[in-house]
Amino acid sequence: MPFKFPRILAASLAILGLVGCASVSPDGGFGVVAQQAGGHLDATLSYQRTLQDTDAARERTAQLLAQPLSAATAVQIALLGNRELQARYGQLGLAEAERVRAATLPNPLLSLGRLAGGGVVEIDRALSLDVLGLFTLPLARQLGERQLRQAQWQAAIDTIATAAAARKAFYGAVAARQLADYAAQAADAADAASELAARMQAAGNFSRLERLREQAFAQQAGSQLTRARHQQAAAQERLARALGLTREQGMPKLPERLPDLPQAPLAAPTVEQAAIDRRLDVQLARQAVEASADALGLSHATSVVNALEIGAQNRSATGEPLARGYEVTLALPLFDFGQARNARAQALYMQAVHRTAAVAQQARSEVREAWSLYQSSWQLARLQQAEVVPLGQQVSEEMVLRYNGMFASVFDLLADARRQAGAVMQAIEALRDFWIADTDLQSAQSIGLAQTAVPVFSTGSEPEAASAGH
Repeated sequence: MPFKFPRILAASLAILGLVGCASVSPDGGFGVVAQQAGGHLDATLSYQRTLQDTDAARERTAQLLAQPLSAATAVQIALLGNRELQARYGQLGLAEAERVRAATLPNPLLSLGRLAGGGVVEIDRALSLDVLGLFTLPLARQLGERQLRQAQWQAAIDTIATAAAARKAFYGAVAARQLADYAAQAADAADAASELAARMQAAGNFSRLERLREQAFAQQAGSQLTRARHQQAAAQERLARALGLTREQGMPKLPERLPDLPQAPLAAPTVEQAAIDRRLDVQLARQAVEASADALGLSHATSVVNALEIGAQNRSATGEPLARGYEVTLALPLFDFGQARNARAQALYMQAVHRTAAVAQQARSEVREAWSLYQSSWQLARLQQAEVVPLGQQVSEEMVLRYNGMFASVFDLLADARRQAGAVMQAIEALRDFWIADTDLQSAQSIGLAQTAVPVFSTGSEPEAASAGH
């Protein structure tokens, strides 16, 4: 059967019409990100694609910084001002450009040749088209769209991770401020006791041993205050980094205290469902499996015939009529039969399958671990607020009564004040740990814990331990 070039060209053009022309979306692919991340966040997302967008985000940030910070406003400022997050959003543009490139047929090739000699001039003209690329265009476009969706899912994960890091940094900064205040109160009480002990020893009413004990405790309390002040400054810097704030924008106005502990903890989540249905990293891994499957199909389609070009050509020579025809270029599979390409695609597919199973297994475990930490953190914080701190206040009231009845000394009052400050500091730490555990529980059900870790310094309890033995 003779080769019919017009029929093949017509079929190719028909396929091209079905595929259509790919173009970059107006929102840069950010709409899907906002939809996915918006289901886990109560905040407005911002994709700053121009300098005008960046300026508008700075103005909105300045408005939010004018009022005392809360966990919600901290998240909103981070989504507006974290430049690392905006840089990660740039991957969307790259993925969209790759999708358009994958869905666009390579340009046709035009070749011209001229030979002259013996009074004869010969001119060759040829126009060729990559037919194989045209027939595999729908599959390539589908692969490009899946890769774009993977980039969108990853951007949603980065968004939620940025929000979680901002929440944890906020709780750490507020707690560090409270702890520094109570460390200052404990240091003041220790200094007063040390000065009083020195005066009473000079008057002959206090032993040298007792005066040295008070002096040593005052030095320990001073060391703890120094650490607490550094931790306060460090926590503020971590908060500024999480929110993307510069020195020119200033530090946010922190509230006086952490949010109150909820009256009751959350109901137990359905661990398996939460890990599999809501976790974006699990769904991203599934997208990778589907993309690998598409790539495997494309490799099979081009394993033997990976280059097929059809073109029209004509030739004209001096004194001769114009000659027309066509040209077919086919890569012969004499050496490369596509085994390596297929083996690579198969290996990538199985790699994605195993990675998806591993991610799902880790997701289940992380949700169970985060739920256990959330429960224990709530119980510890509740114990500190409902029993330990009130009990210490009752002890202080009894100590004042004993002092008024001349059954306790002023040193007993100062030592009790130090112990009470220590108990309050432990309650603050417990409340801080609960809110961080609450954030981790939300992260475990949405994206995982690896991307949201924010170090929090511990003040320690050295002076309180020393006072217990005094």
